[in-house]
Amino acid sequence: MTQPGTDLAPILALPRYARLMGLDLGTKTIGLALSDVERRIATPLETIRRTKFREDAAALLAHATKHAVAGLVLGMPLNMDGSEGPRVQSTRAFARNLAQLTPLPIVYWDERLSTAAVTRTLLAADASRARRDELVDKMAAAYILQGLLDRLAALQRQEEADEDRLE
Repeated sequence: MTQPGTDLAPILALPRYARLMGLDLGTKTIGLALSDVERRIATPLETIRRTKFREDAAALLAHATKHAVAGLVLGMPLNMDGSEGPRVQSTRAFARNLAQLTPLPIVYWDERLSTAAVTRTLLAADASRARRDELVDKMAAAYILQGLLDRLAALQRQEEADEDRLE
């Protein structure tokens, strides 16, 4: 069991072609998103209605198994100033409990403004309130996951540039 954290090393150590699953943890729902195997594009997957932790964990781990996921990216709900509030504590507790049920690495990724950005996009697309409610959590999970995927791509480009300079 690896401990959840902000260090990307567990994700960087995964095989080159392995999917990641993004999680947007809310009090009533958990939004899920899935990366492609090359870890370039995040796609909204599902919204799980929360009940009890064990049932929530079983549902999301079933999706992880079904889609051959190699790692989990959990949105970290930091305050706008970067400080940690009560939602961060509940997110960390969820991650610690989930880590006891799976060998998958769990990393945190800043989720500030993810729901707001997705809501703005849905409003611009003239989505009805019902449609927004249906989509917002899994789209926020995709937004969070895409942020991490973009960071991984930037790290890879930097590594390649550094190797080119050494040659």
